[in-house]
Amino acid sequence: MAMFGRNPNEAAYVGGRKHFTDVIKNTGPGNLLIWLNGEEDFNTNSTLIVAESEEALFFRDGIVEEVFDGGKYVLSTENYPFISRLRNLFSGGISTFNCKVYFVRKAHSMEILWGTDSPIQVRDPVLRIATSVTARGAFKVQVDNSKLFLIKLLGNNVQQLTQEELTRYFRREFMQHIKSNIARAIRESNEEILGICERQALLAEHLTPILREPLADYGVRLVNFTIEAIDIPEQDPNRQKLEAAYANKGVMGILGNDWGRQQATEILHDVANNPGAGGVAATGAGLGMGMVAGGVFNSMAQQMFAPMQEPRPEERPFPQGPSGGRFVQRDGPGGAKRCAHCGADNPEDSLFCGRCGTRLDAPEATCGNCGAVLPPESRFCNKCGTPRN
Repeated sequence: MAMFGRNPNEAAYVGGRKHFTDVIKNTGPGNLLIWLNGEEDFNTNSTLIVAESEEALFFRDGIVEEVFDGGKYVLSTENYPFISRLRNLFSGGISTFNCKVYFVRKAHSMEILWGTDSPIQVRDPVLRIATSVTARGAFKVQVDNSKLFLIKLLGNNVQQLTQEELTRYFRREFMQHIKSNIARAIRESNEEILGICERQALLAEHLTPILREPLADYGVRLVNFTIEAIDIPEQDPNRQKLEAAYANKGVMGILGNDWGRQQATEILHDVANNPGAGGVAATGAGLGMGMVAGGVFNSMAQQMFAPMQEPRPEERPFPQGPSGGRFVQRDGPGGAKRCAHCGADNPEDSLFCGRCGTRLDAPEATCGNCGAVLPPESRFCNKCGTPRN
């Protein structure tokens, strides 16, 4: 009979251990985004304590029964009718209910570091050299819809979730968007790769809305996203080519920003210093058909190796006679006679110039005073000044 006089609250104890919880709160580590309370049976009129930076979700049979924001709550059936659906039929005389209680942290996460899992294959838009780049940075997330977040992840039997574990859910999709957009930005920039690397803040701003979409499907908001660096790996074989090209950019100014022209300059310089190394023809073949077809090599070779040309016969000055007068020239095209007066070429058998009428084979006139030879058009002797007869 003594058993009927027992305090009903003592039924919550078995072997000195309480097996129904009357205070529900988050006691998990502070770095967790999701934490599942280890107890599943709770006393009616239990107290629920939820921090300002989190939410508590009551979950049973695959359904979220209730969501509690930050605050302190007394879980009575009068205050929260949903508890009536969760009550146990047999609880040793104490009204209890059964469910899982998840706590979801809604504060901003700490910075989560990211980095490309493999190099991004790109081609320098200016120098047209294939190379690879890597990128790294950080981001922060915040649970925006804890109910959606929990439902999406509970299919994986999650009992607790750290922010690092969260990134593994989205890493592959994140990397796909990050790598494809960095490659596209480099390709469409029409700038050197180093120029793109200097604008990483703008690129991160462009990527942020793209990366928010997959997170939003899980009730998670991307707070911010940053790119710390975009680098060319040290072991990339084309890194030295790019660095050499950037170093020689001042020299390239006279040729334009074209890698082929710089190569042509270097090869032609080698040929000029080593004339026995195969000649211009071999050099042209070494440069490749593309450059030869483009005229890069041909035009430069002509400028560097073309021999000095002799003046055309008709451009040579007339020989001077003893007195400075000009004689009739006979070395025009085909042996034609050249008029000393106007410079016109005339047939070899001509006696007079067809342009000005000057006699072509006129005997030389001499000065009657000093005997100097007088040019055909002179009126006075250019030696003594005596008038011409």
